[in-house]
Amino acid sequence: MKKIKFIEEFKAFIAKGNVIDMAVAVVVGGAFGKIVTSLVNDIIMPLIGLITGGFNVKDAKWVIEAAVMDGETVVTPEVALTYGVFIQTIIDFLLVALSIFIFLKIILAAKSKFEKKEEEIAEEAPAEEPKETTEDILSEIRDLLKNKNN
Repeated sequence: MKKIKFIEEFKAFIAKGNVIDMAVAVVVGGAFGKIVTSLVNDIIMPLIGLITGGFNVKDAKWVIEAAVMDGETVVTPEVALTYGVFIQTIIDFLLVALSIFIFLKIILAAKSKFEKKEEEIAEEAPAEEPKETTEDILSEIRDLLKNKNN
């Protein structure tokens, strides 16, 4: 149940158009970018290559027109769609977005706990007794004088 809720929150986060959330995502995403790219290039993609029998996703391409060679010299370079690089970029993006989402979720949870504790402290604090006003003092003096004269 928690896993489904987490995935739904993550989808809502990606689809959200809130400017502040997106600005935070850009800043934090830039900070995490190099780490996530290294994670994808150096850990995840080699594991995927191992699972797929040595296939490197980054090298996947659709050759539209093969290169024309004259011996070892390239006369006309190949024309190809390198969709493997695109797939790897998508994985990078999703991991950056996931990292930002988790980071913000932790920050917002900590902020919520802090605000809740402040509210509890405010509720537990004894209410200050109201200070006597000049009118209260004069009323007491009047009452004392009345009692003294009676």
